[in-house]
Amino acid sequence: MSKWMLWMFLTLLTGSPLLSLGLVIVFIFVADRFTWRLLPSPVRMFKRFQRAGELAGTILTNPHERRARHELADIRVEQKRYDEAVDILKPNLEAGDEDVDTLYLLGVAYLGSGDARRGELLLDEAANLDAGYRQGAIDLERGRFRLKRGEVKGAIEALERFCATRLGSVEGRYLLARALAKDGRAADAARMRELAWGEYVAAPGFQRRRERRWAWLSRPSRPLTYAVLLALVLGTGAAVANQLGLFAPRAHGRHGYYGDRYSGEMPSATGLEEDVD
Repeated sequence: MSKWMLWMFLTLLTGSPLLSLGLVIVFIFVADRFTWRLLPSPVRMFKRFQRAGELAGTILTNPHERRARHELADIRVEQKRYDEAVDILKPNLEAGDEDVDTLYLLGVAYLGSGDARRGELLLDEAANLDAGYRQGAIDLERGRFRLKRGEVKGAIEALERFCATRLGSVEGRYLLARALAKDGRAADAARMRELAWGEYVAAPGFQRRRERRWAWLSRPSRPLTYAVLLALVLGTGAAVANQLGLFAPRAHGRHGYYGDRYSGEMPSATGLEEDVD
């Protein structure tokens, strides 16, 4: 709603809906960069896109370049292009790369592509090598994708292990709250959402920027409050501008000037001839 009011306000000021839409997009990204940082960084997105192109070119030239395949697969997983990530990284596993990084990344790619059996198997192999890999990242991905598949009990089990391993994770507690709610444990889910918000409030600034999305999902009343305040500010600004006459219609037309000189009817051709005589 607030974005819609901002667009209407700028349209009234500029007279161009398309220009106003562009200004709204720029305003949202700039405001997000300096405040909440919920949206992805356009600069980082461009750099990742550029890097993905370079890696694809390297693989096209040398299909056996495993490091390039691993890095490109990581980018594709981040972009949620899981099928591509599987196709890119699977040759590394077939060539003998059975390290925890490869097993974990390919397992996540398989889970995202819908092949839960292979994904879980690869994550099992990764956990056998390093159960605490990246402070419980294996259990986080297990819980996330099990929750998506509707395997609530398994998701709760994995997410509880993750929250015990990575203390202070807002994302883990939010996902666990969702799983508990789906399991019919509403009181436990509400308590977990409160814990998630408490972890967010107590976290240092850099962590709050990273986990703000999950905190606001845990307590959605907070972003709604900000949206209402923004709508009130924009509405007040539009009302003040209207009182000042900034939105008054402008006169257009070829005969505006002459219309001031001839307040009555336009002279006829006969009248003009009489004036000449």
